[in-house]
Amino acid sequence: MKVGRFWKAWQCATMCSLAFLATCRVGQAFAEAPTSGYQVVQKFPHSTSSYTEGFFYLDGLFYEGTGMNGQSAVMAIPPSTGKPIQKHDLPAQYFGEGIVDWGPNLYEWTWQSHVCFVYDRFSMRPIKQFPYTGEGWGMTHDKTSIITSDGTATLRFRDPSTFKETRHIVVHDGAKQIDQLNELEYVKGEILSNVWHDDRIARISPKDGHVIGWIDLHGILPDAQRVNAESVLNGIAYDAAKDRLFVTGKQWPAIFEIKVVPSR
Repeated sequence: MKVGRFWKAWQCATMCSLAFLATCRVGQAFAEAPTSGYQVVQKFPHSTSSYTEGFFYLDGLFYEGTGMNGQSAVMAIPPSTGKPIQKHDLPAQYFGEGIVDWGPNLYEWTWQSHVCFVYDRFSMRPIKQFPYTGEGWGMTHDKTSIITSDGTATLRFRDPSTFKETRHIVVHDGAKQIDQLNELEYVKGEILSNVWHDDRIARISPKDGHVIGWIDLHGILPDAQRVNAESVLNGIAYDAAKDRLFVTGKQWPAIFEIKVVPSR
C-alpha cells in the first residue's frame, strides 16, 4: 500500500510538473514582445503635401517616395530645408509606393500596377523596370536582398538583379501574425516596419519573422496636426554613419529624429 501510494503521488507530481511546463510554453508562445518608448532629439521640416510611402537617408539627403495618382514622385531632399533638389514625377496612372537604394540605383515600385521602376539615383533617369505579382507597399534592403512588404504579414526577399522572390518570412508576435506591414528600414540586423494605422514600429527578426520588440510612438504628432485620418505614421530612415533614426508620416509637417528608450 505504501508503495502504491508513493507511486501515485510520484505520478501526480510528474503530471503536474508537465502541465506546468506546458502552460509556460503556451504562455511564452502567446507572450507579446517588449515595448520601448522614444525621445525626440530634433525636428526637420516636411511637406504636408507629401503622401509619404517610401523613405530613407543616404549621403546627407532624405529620399522620399510619395503616393496618390497624379501626385506620386521620388525626391532627394536636404534635411535642413525640406525642399527637394531633385524630383522625378510618375505618370498619373501610377500610385507610387516604397523606395530603396541599391548601389548607384534607386528602385520605386507601385501599389497595384505591378511595375517597379529603376532609376539612376544621381540623375533620377529611368533605367529599366520589373514586373511583379501582388501589391507593392514598403521596401528596404540588407547586404544581399531587397526586402518588400505587401500589406500582409509576409515580407519577401528579392534578388536585386531580377526582382524575383528568393525567400520570405511571416511576421508574428508570439502566436499572432502581424499584418498591414508597410514602410520598412533595415537597422542593425533588424527590419523595422510601420504597421498601417498603428503608431508603433515593429522590430522584426529577418531570420524567422518574430517581433523582437515594439517602438511606441503614440503622441509624437498631435492629432490636431494631422491632415486627416489617413495621415498615419509611415516613414523610417536611418543614418548609419551617425547612428540616427528618423520617422515621419503621410502629410506630416515634420520629420523627427528620435532616440529609442525603455518604456516607463
